[in-house]
Amino acid sequence: MTIIILILVIITALIFAYTNGFHDSANAIATVVSTKVLSPRVAVGYGALLNFAGAFFGTQVAKTIGVGLVASSSIDQTVIFCALLSAIIWNVVTWFYGLPSSSSHALIGGLIGASIVHAGLNIVNMHGVAYKVVIPMVVSPVVGMIFAFLFVSSLLRVFHKISAQSANKYFGKLQIISSGLMLFSHGANDTQKTMGIVTLALVSFYSLKSFSVPIWVTIICALSMGLGTMLGGWRIIRTMGYKIIKLKSVHGFAATTSAAGILLVASHLGIPLSTTHIISGSIVGAGSGKRFSAVKWGVVGNMVIAWVLTLPTCVLLSAAIYLITRL
Repeated sequence: MTIIILILVIITALIFAYTNGFHDSANAIATVVSTKVLSPRVAVGYGALLNFAGAFFGTQVAKTIGVGLVASSSIDQTVIFCALLSAIIWNVVTWFYGLPSSSSHALIGGLIGASIVHAGLNIVNMHGVAYKVVIPMVVSPVVGMIFAFLFVSSLLRVFHKISAQSANKYFGKLQIISSGLMLFSHGANDTQKTMGIVTLALVSFYSLKSFSVPIWVTIICALSMGLGTMLGGWRIIRTMGYKIIKLKSVHGFAATTSAAGILLVASHLGIPLSTTHIISGSIVGAGSGKRFSAVKWGVVGNMVIAWVLTLPTCVLLSAAIYLITRL
């Protein structure tokens, strides 16, 4: 029976990676699609390939998810299953309404909620949650916004004599590179979260003596993320690429370059940042470089509400699911 539960947990984790692919990867694809640098079909194929490649960029974030937030020795397969199920539900609901919420925080909230009901509040590493989740959740979109604003402002000053047609041509080519880096960094940060959960399940099952991500776990998580990306998330793309601001190539280049740089640094440091928060802040910052009134702040406000609700909602949702499974 225990092996069946482990298999169920791994399958659920791969479903989460799949929803993460069509949910969060759409954030990275949005700018390059909205500026018409790549067609949607080419963009999702490009994104799937680079998301897959990014998954092999270290395991620091996976270790943070697996051992940095809750005491891995004190949880069981049911806790992990409930965490994943709550994150999947939140991903599907926010995708349906076109809200670019954070899959990362949905998963983390789910893990915390089910763990608390299972073994009490002491199981949660509050220091780790504060410094590697809550503070980066608040700071990262602001950092992305500032970096992108300064970057696009500098570009507009340096290249102000170039015609709009020439600028779109040159920055369109550069945007292909920057969006590719963004997609790679998304794979590097987000795929590791599923890798961390699957490895945590294996440790809980006692099939691993220590927390070390097996290569087969990396491969199946990367494939699931890539497959989700292939289907795209057109509801999210419309919000990110069209509803916040009408982007030009220079703004798209500045947004994706800023976001990718921040994500790669975070992945190296083992900080599970939200791709959604980073790219959203970067798009707003890049759009503000055009003019502040160009940004549709009402749409941004709805996104922020979804961000704020994600963590506590998934904590409560996973806790409720855990209680139901016990009954």
